[in-house]
Amino acid sequence: VQVIAAAVTERQLADRITAIGDGGARRAVTVRSEAVGLVTDITLAAGSRVEAGSIIARLENEAESIALERARITLEDAQAEMIRVARLQDTGAVTAVRLREVELALRTAELTQRQALFELSQREIIAPISGWIGILDVEVGDRVSAEEILATITDRSALLINFRVPERVIPLLKIGMAVSVAPLGLRDTTIEGEISAIDTVVDRDSRTLRVQGRVDNSDDRLRVGMAFSVALTFPGETLLSIDPLALQWASDGAYVWVIREDKVARVPVAIRQRNSDDILVEADLAPGDMIVTEGLQSLRPGAEVVIANPAKTAATPPPTPAGL
Repeated sequence: VQVIAAAVTERQLADRITAIGDGGARRAVTVRSEAVGLVTDITLAAGSRVEAGSIIARLENEAESIALERARITLEDAQAEMIRVARLQDTGAVTAVRLREVELALRTAELTQRQALFELSQREIIAPISGWIGILDVEVGDRVSAEEILATITDRSALLINFRVPERVIPLLKIGMAVSVAPLGLRDTTIEGEISAIDTVVDRDSRTLRVQGRVDNSDDRLRVGMAFSVALTFPGETLLSIDPLALQWASDGAYVWVIREDKVARVPVAIRQRNSDDILVEADLAPGDMIVTEGLQSLRPGAEVVIANPAKTAATPPPTPAGL
């Protein structure tokens, strides 16, 4: 009997899980006012890039400037008095009590100047981190109170994707494991990232574990709050791969015809996974065995066959996702 045959190959079964995650900033800071006052100047526009230490806004500071000038005058006077007393001390005309009073006055003047400088610095709103500034909640002329939110700064040079995985894959998770991330709002866009953090507690209701992935956003395509489809692939056991055309069915289950010494024999198979181009099975077969794919109708156990197509052994394909 003339038949068409194909070689048995091996393929690694891969367990693939998918989840929906939310994108968060690498760092995010809510900027608040430390003082009460009138906004006199806003130096940055919403959506612009800001560097750490840059001034975002200024508050009215006339009273603080006056207090600083008064403190400087007092300090200069205390320093001059200290110099005069130090000269008199060499002549013995200054008592220890007087010297102590002058030293305390000088120290008090120094602290007063430090306090004035600090209060003046509170009239400037400084960016604590580098990043992108969001929409400002105040305008020039607004009066702000202490702890009032002025803006939010986000560092989105990298995005952190929070998602959940079933508890059955927890032993397979590792920091640095590759993840494939696809923004739901951007078609045909896939980004490779890695797991950056793994939670320690499984949610009792959903039986899932929170995992955090990290993806690079140096091109600034992604935004905080976007939804992502996250895929994780875990390599599994190696199984035999057969051509779908070779699979036959009988009352006792699935089987294939294998060619051994130019004769065919029926070998039962247990199907582990069906794919579009092959089927992963467990069977008494070995990689390289030739199994019949066409001409099956005339076969009987022990029948002699001739392979009409040239014998060939297919290369081992890449892992196939299980799509769980």
